[in-house]
Amino acid sequence: MITLGNYNTLVIQRFTDHGAYLDGGELGEILMPKTYVSRDMRPGDEVRVFVYLDQQERLVATLETPFAVVGDFAFLEVSWVNNFGAFLNWGVMKDLFVPFSEQKKKMELGNSYIVYVHVDEETQRIVGTAKVDRYLSPATARTYYRGKDVDLLVWQRTELGLKVIVDNRHAGLIYNDELIGTEPRTGERLRGTVVTVRDDGRLDIALQRIGKGRFRDFAEQLLGELQECGGFLPFTDDSAPEAIAGRFGVSKKTFKRAVGNLYRQHLIVLKSDGIHLEKTRQ
Repeated sequence: MITLGNYNTLVIQRFTDHGAYLDGGELGEILMPKTYVSRDMRPGDEVRVFVYLDQQERLVATLETPFAVVGDFAFLEVSWVNNFGAFLNWGVMKDLFVPFSEQKKKMELGNSYIVYVHVDEETQRIVGTAKVDRYLSPATARTYYRGKDVDLLVWQRTELGLKVIVDNRHAGLIYNDELIGTEPRTGERLRGTVVTVRDDGRLDIALQRIGKGRFRDFAEQLLGELQECGGFLPFTDDSAPEAIAGRFGVSKKTFKRAVGNLYRQHLIVLKSDGIHLEKTRQ
């Protein structure tokens, strides 16, 4: 069975001047244009191809790698606009169509937007939509727990923080107080950690590890940086949170906990001018 808008492994049936024709089962032969045919290909060979619709709405196979497949959320750039909608570059020859009815605001040439790729039920065409909320499902506590590592796609800014799409399925939020240092931009892909599964199925997310592991990891990082800097770093209990975030990329709370751990292990000495590595460690 062919999966439209996704990868399929198909068998080469024959070759013509137009390319290779692949066995599409009940859907008949599917053309892989000669651009993608190599000299070592033979009838009977299996090829892994991306199957979508060409300009004439015919099934076509390509060896190109799209930026997203059906069922994916992605950050894509507008290639051109006409009277019906916008066309986004998604990594294959034919651009992804987003009709005006599926745009939150009018898409402009050269700008990029978060969209969801799907097959339209009425036309059976692969299209995109910027109204992604309807395609996000609630997360459950059975699958997501505090401390679980997740993949993130940065979605949009709000007053509370950054909305993210978690594991290509769920809505999440990184609160402002979790955004330490340079703020991620829309479209960036990151790793994060689940803090809370809310009653509505949305996830609260941290960009750093949480719990004891978070402080332990930074303590090791701080010790390494002390060794690289000749055994001294000019940071004290009075250092500004902004200065700590700018230098280490962590909150002042994480910094102080890590310093305390190292001090109790007699690995560092705290003085009025900053943190000194114990002489036995230098």
